[in-house]
Amino acid sequence: MKIAVANDHAGFALKEEVKAFLESKGHEVQDFGTYNEEAADLPDFIYPAALAVAEGKADRGIFIDGVGYGSALIANKIHGLYAAVCQDPFCAQLARSHSNTNVLCIGAKIIGSAIALETINVWLTTDFLSDIEKYKKRVDKVTEISEKHLKKLSEI
Repeated sequence: MKIAVANDHAGFALKEEVKAFLESKGHEVQDFGTYNEEAADLPDFIYPAALAVAEGKADRGIFIDGVGYGSALIANKIHGLYAAVCQDPFCAQLARSHSNTNVLCIGAKIIGSAIALETINVWLTTDFLSDIEKYKKRVDKVTEISEKHLKKLSEI
């Protein structure tokens, strides 16, 4: 799987661990930065990574900042992206199985690397329960909202 990763200065160290973990599992990692712990503006790195997922250049995105919410706010502004902030494996499992998210946002100031890596592993290996009508119906409703209010990249 091709995975876009991005971070701000608060997420740099964890992103480096995440990259090594993903590569050890055979995933292709596209690193959109930042590449050090110097203060950085989150949108400068999350936005290009989010576009890569939206354009199909990456299958999924994993974005890491201080608490995760900044990354999710940016990603969820883009048509076709469904980002969730998950700080534990249980939330990651539900984010995939019930909501079919394609972007995972993690807060490096909230959880340590062991929990982060397990959260990522669960998120990557959990399938959307598309055969269960209530989840499919819920995701379809969210998609309808996106279609109504967000411009497709081809329209920009």
